Amino acid sequence: MDPNWLIPDWDVPGVGAVMTTRRGGFSAAPFDSMNLRAEVGDDPLAVRRNQALLAQAIGAMPVYLNQVHGARVVRLGPADIAPGAAVHDADASVSTEPRIACTAQVADCLPVLFAAPGGVAAAHAGWRGLAAGVVEATVAALCDAAGCTRGQVQAWLGACIGPQRFEVGADVLRAFGAAEDAVDPSRFKPHAPGKWLANLPLLARDRLQACGVLSVGGGRWCTVDNASRFFSFRRDRITGRMVAAVWLCR
Repeated sequence: MDPNWLIPDWDVPGVGAVMTTRRGGFSAAPFDSMNLRAEVGDDPLAVRRNQALLAQAIGAMPVYLNQVHGARVVRLGPADIAPGAAVHDADASVSTEPRIACTAQVADCLPVLFAAPGGVAAAHAGWRGLAAGVVEATVAALCDAAGCTRGQVQAWLGACIGPQRFEVGADVLRAFGAAEDAVDPSRFKPHAPGKWLANLPLLARDRLQACGVLSVGGGRWCTVDNASRFFSFRRDRITGRMVAAVWLCR
């Protein structure tokens, strides 16, 4: 794999996982170079080459979703890697099949990867999806599919917009049940009149802990602050997408 990619610091036998960065692919600026999403204005041929490079590097077939900032979870199977397979409108996926990679495409939103005995999952968790319950829905779907307990699930948070960069308004506070006059500054730090800095990884950790996931790693990279390594929609507007992927090796 490309040495610039992020590898979860968990120890889960039989599970592979990675998050790509913007380096190591074929796309030209402003999508340089490892853009993995075609619908952002990049050359489709370059995107296909990047996607083939990822599949070859991980030894599994990534399944991409049409992400809609919601909480729907789909269970993937062999039909999802067949030629011409339909693309699911969903923000999370679960698999118990070997070499089918669950993915989240991101450029500031938080990707969350999950591993458990017999199954894996990935969730695209921007603030809307996180507030809507995508983490809770993914954990429930993974436990149901793999027949595991919530305490057996491990989670990893990838790169996202960091807590010093994610300026939000009162609508985001309300979505998480926070009051403007009584915010926890570790989660919503007052920043300007009517504005706060939100800590997306910490909000995700809250949700994971509340639904019984005890082992959570990652969440320490800011996409906005590192332009040479990460795509960021908030920083650049026109940009590529990275992918966080997780799969059963056998």
